[in-house]
Amino acid sequence: MAKKDLLSIYDLSAEEIKGILNKAFELKSERKHLDVFKGKILGLIFEKPSTRTMVSFTAAMLQLGGTSVFLNTENLQRKRGESIHDTAIVLSRYLNGLMIRSFKHSDLEEFAKYSTVSVINGLTDHEHPCQILADIMTVMELHKTKTVEALKKIKIVYAGDSNNIANSLLAISAVLGLDFTLISPKEYSPKKEILNKALEYTSSTGAEIKITSDVNEAKNADVIYTDVWTSMGFEAEEKERKKIFAPYQVNSELLKKASSKCIVLHCLPAIRGEEITKEIMDKYENSIFPQAENR
Repeated sequence: MAKKDLLSIYDLSAEEIKGILNKAFELKSERKHLDVFKGKILGLIFEKPSTRTMVSFTAAMLQLGGTSVFLNTENLQRKRGESIHDTAIVLSRYLNGLMIRSFKHSDLEEFAKYSTVSVINGLTDHEHPCQILADIMTVMELHKTKTVEALKKIKIVYAGDSNNIANSLLAISAVLGLDFTLISPKEYSPKKEILNKALEYTSSTGAEIKITSDVNEAKNADVIYTDVWTSMGFEAEEKERKKIFAPYQVNSELLKKASSKCIVLHCLPAIRGEEITKEIMDKYENSIFPQAENR
C-alpha cells in the first residue's frame, strides 16, 4: 500500500473524508477488538503535553489489534541535536507509521519528507486535522445526518482565536462545501494565505465561508464551537488576550442567538469562565464529551 500522509485536511479529497467518516462510524458501532492493525506499530512523537491525542491514538491501536510506542522528544536523541532527517529514516525502519504532535508545522513536513512510513498530524501550530474529522463525525451523530451532503444544511459557527482548530475547520468546510462562519477579533482573523486557500474551493464545492468580528453572526447557528483563547506557545500574550476575546465568550447570551437545536463543541482542554462559561460547559457536556470520545 502506498504511503499516505495526513498533515493537513487538504491532503484529503471530499471522497476520502467521507470514506474515513463511514469507517469511523462502522468501527464505533462494533465496539470490539479487531485485528486490522495486527502486527503494526505506530510511533507517537510528542513535543507538547497531551491527554486526548495520546490516549485516543494509544487506545485505538490496541482496539484495532496493533500497538503503539510513546516517544517523548525530551527522551529522544533529537534533544541532543540529531536531525529530523536521520530520526525519520531510523524510525521508519522500526515502525509502520508515525503520529507527531509538534509545535512547528514545518518540522512535521520535514518528518514526512524523509519518512518512508505514513505520518499523521496529531497537532501543529498550523492544523489539527484528526480533531476536526472527529468534530464532523460528532456533528453528524448529534444532528442525526447520515451523509456529508446533509451537513451542508447545518450552520457551523466558531467563536474565538483563529488558531489551528479554526484553520482546519476552514479547510474541511471548504473541501466538503459546508456553511461555516468564523467569528474573531479582526486582529486575530485567519492569515491571508490560509483564508485564500479555503476560498479557492468555494466555487467548486459551494462552501459558504464568512469571516467576521460580529458575534451577531452566530444567529441561527446549529453548531457553536470554541477553543482556548491562549494556545500553547502564546502564554506571554495571555493577559492581553483575555481582554480582547472577552466579547467572544460562549455563554448563555451567545446561545440565545443560535437555533433551538444548536449543539456546543469544544476540543478541550477548556478553561471554564474564559472562552466558555461553566454553565454552558455543563449544559452541553452531552456534545462536548462525545466529541472527545470520537477522537
